[in-house]
Amino acid sequence: MLIERRDDFFSPMRELQREIDRVFNEFFKGSRIESAFYPMVDAYETNDSVVLEVETPGMTKDDVKITVEDGVLRIHGEKKLERENKDRNYYVVERSYGAFDRAFRLPDYVDPESIKAKFENGVLTITIPKKEEEKKKVIDVEIE
Repeated sequence: MLIERRDDFFSPMRELQREIDRVFNEFFKGSRIESAFYPMVDAYETNDSVVLEVETPGMTKDDVKITVEDGVLRIHGEKKLERENKDRNYYVVERSYGAFDRAFRLPDYVDPESIKAKFENGVLTITIPKKEEEKKKVIDVEIE
């Protein structure tokens, strides 16, 4: 009785996966299909403001537009695929590119007229100040 080596047990499945990958790669080769770029966002609140931090690697302020309409903050833009060197034969392209549109309903207690935004190290930080009457006051309560 011949005992099959354990590392060869999945060999046919790996070969099938390689063949499926090859077929898909050939099908999409040279097409204009691009991965959707969807920037990740961290949102948090401080005593003075609401802050959104948006991951925008490889982008500049000219690639992004921020608008506020009817209490909704929209961030739209595009991460462009720029390949200047046509002589390269890529093995793997994992970075995502394309247009994106993110929308966030603003709470009533912020002042949309005073929004500030800045780019730093691939992160777009949007700071939305709270209205003066809504800023939380911290009161220390003495314990007896």
